[in-house]
Amino acid sequence: MPIEALDRTDRRILDALQHDGRMTNQDLADAVGLSPSPCLRRVRQLEAAGAISGYVALLDPAAAGLEVSAFVRVRLVQQDDRHLAVFERSVREFPEVMECYLIAGESDYQLRVLVRSLQAFEDFLRTKLTQIEGIAQVQTSFALRRIVYRTAIPIDT
Repeated sequence: MPIEALDRTDRRILDALQHDGRMTNQDLADAVGLSPSPCLRRVRQLEAAGAISGYVALLDPAAAGLEVSAFVRVRLVQQDDRHLAVFERSVREFPEVMECYLIAGESDYQLRVLVRSLQAFEDFLRTKLTQIEGIAQVQTSFALRRIVYRTAIPIDT
């Protein structure tokens, strides 16, 4: 369901839940100007329609001992269906890969990798990533400091 197809109240519900997914239905209803029953009904409809895909707790990587954030660009030897499928199936299995995108440009993929240390990154690179069939080149940049990190998508309320 495209966000644009939602009315103002549904958008306000989505915006509020993105900022506090644990708020009670009563608090949500108060925030968006509904009574609890219609509010809960709208939330259930948004879930059923796929506008809300799930609920999570966001953890601090540093608190979990994951101090190194790397951005890895990968170029394949050939960008055909077989090589793409092999690569994508493989990286889905690596818990260190937080995000992976098929991209346009000099590289074929960009990954965000989260690990405990530079040694752990080297191990990941040598024993996992570069073992995937069809990789031609890997380039890595390391994050020095996070400037912006958002989990809430912009919703025009």
